[in-house]
Amino acid sequence: MTDEPESSPDTDSATQSAKATCVRVFEAIGHGDLADFEAVIHPEAVNRESSMQPRQARGHGPAGFYATALWLRSALADMSWDINEVVADRDLIAVHTTAHGRQVGPFVFHEPSGDVDQVFPPTGKTCAVTQTHWFRIAEGKIIEHWANRDDMGTARQLGWIPPSPRYLARMAIAKRRARREAA
Repeated sequence: MTDEPESSPDTDSATQSAKATCVRVFEAIGHGDLADFEAVIHPEAVNRESSMQPRQARGHGPAGFYATALWLRSALADMSWDINEVVADRDLIAVHTTAHGRQVGPFVFHEPSGDVDQVFPPTGKTCAVTQTHWFRIAEGKIIEHWANRDDMGTARQLGWIPPSPRYLARMAIAKRRARREAA
């Protein structure tokens, strides 16, 4: 006797479909348009990683996730993800990835109020860092997302840390510029 739940062709098919949906979102982030997000993101979806992103990225549903993609694309070119592993447990899907990108624009982080907090000017450097993204599925679409990322590795590879005096000056100038543009 085993405690393992029995699977059926229907549950196996639903699990495979949920996994595929979660993998598709990475292509949408790198290159998709709003319609690509509407295909995989539930209208009530919440991105738990959006608290340091621009206000428009904090919204629910496909538009909020698309705004996150545009925010990332404004700073990073050549974004792609190697999918290392995808696992599912009922409505919860975990995707372990290696993310790749090249910083070509300022990476602007925001305070909870929406004001500009920190700006990392473009360095032209590339990064390849591990991330684990967690998704909850409802009605065949992503309804919730959160992640664990190697942000320290990203910062080191992109040349943000340790900051040189010259880079600190560039950060201050970029922050002033971003605050003016946001006002």
